[in-house]
Amino acid sequence: MKRLLPRAALCLLAASCLAQNPISPPGVYIADPAARVWPDGRLYVYGSLDESLDHYCSHRHHLLSTSDLVTWTLHEDIFSSRGGDDQVEYNDELLFAPDCQYADGTYFLYYCQPGLQAEGVAGSPNPDGPFRDGKRIELYGRNQIDPAVFIDDDGQAYYLWGQFTCKMARLKPNMTEIDRGSIRDSILTEEEHHFHEGVSMIKRNGLYYLVYAHMGRADMPTCIGYAMSRNPMGPYTYGGVIIDNDHCDPGNWNNHGSIVRFDGQWYVFYHRATHGSNVMRKACMEPIAFNPDGTIDEVEMTSRGAGGPLDAFSGIDAARACLLSGHVRITLDTPGNEILSGIEHRDRAAFKYLDFGEGADSVYVRVRPGGGAGRMQFVADRAWGVAAGEITVPALPEAPAGWVTLGTAVSGLEGVRALWLRFYGDGGELFEVDSFTFK
Repeated sequence: MKRLLPRAALCLLAASCLAQNPISPPGVYIADPAARVWPDGRLYVYGSLDESLDHYCSHRHHLLSTSDLVTWTLHEDIFSSRGGDDQVEYNDELLFAPDCQYADGTYFLYYCQPGLQAEGVAGSPNPDGPFRDGKRIELYGRNQIDPAVFIDDDGQAYYLWGQFTCKMARLKPNMTEIDRGSIRDSILTEEEHHFHEGVSMIKRNGLYYLVYAHMGRADMPTCIGYAMSRNPMGPYTYGGVIIDNDHCDPGNWNNHGSIVRFDGQWYVFYHRATHGSNVMRKACMEPIAFNPDGTIDEVEMTSRGAGGPLDAFSGIDAARACLLSGHVRITLDTPGNEILSGIEHRDRAAFKYLDFGEGADSVYVRVRPGGGAGRMQFVADRAWGVAAGEITVPALPEAPAGWVTLGTAVSGLEGVRALWLRFYGDGGELFEVDSFTFK
């Protein structure tokens, strides 16, 4: 397996950041976020862990948790299928997207893997694990991935899973076995609901919602879609798209997420691709709202996430870009720091949204010159707008090697605005961008 990081780079006890996207700290790639709020009042985000450019996921799970959406704690190695703390004795396969549910004092981690032994469950007395003694869940020939578990108001638990069609069954009271006689297929279908995989379930105001990877745009499952019903097992009426992560990265392919209410506000959790690859992904979140009829309006990807606009005068990490066009991509430069790299002529990157207050006069950018001379323009609101300022970055060897800070005057930037970076150059890969700040 081609590892992106040395193991030591992931030994983080906590990650503190503003309420911005991505919520995963630099160098940690948590995807398929299943968000849960447990009795302790904290928000927990379970997910798969991407560690290779060769394949999805890894042989272990990490976990993010927070009490305020500002400080996030990274809980490492809560469950493993290989190595010194192997909790899946019957195979050494990768661990794909998980879910977690709480019942009778036990937290149940529902995991999935490729192959015929597709899904299993492990338990812990704690929401952050470690989860122990993984056991296979018998699916009676319907072996697919992406489990989710929902517990209704009457205490009945439901198990959901599947690709292309969504399967559902009642769970027995032990929370580890499904009732074979209750299995139903095609709760959701690709034809009727644009269902691809990655289902999650909630209940609100008497309506049941299935949230899932949606295949209805560009022949890719880039959306988080939803469907609604008055009954847990349907039939479900297609609702629409909650969020689309298309153009988050040049190598984007899929999406997978959940919705949850935390501290009075509803949020959608989803992931974005990174590294120019469809197998490296990072968890993000956006606030959402329900209409009086229970429908959900589509929201856009942002850099702000659950917080307010980014402070343009406090420094913006380039890795906060929420839209990328062309060849530019977010990559890991050093452990704990991600940058914009692979920049070529006519590439673009967007940040939504920045607060310029009463106005900015100048901008300073930390760049690393490369093999081609280039220009970086700063544009408000629309990618095709008039540039508010421009910085020229000379090529090596005319420019100093390594990171340098360059500045220029800007005009017309005030209030809360989307910011686009436009790149132009002589051809090939140009410079790299680490961060920028306005004065």
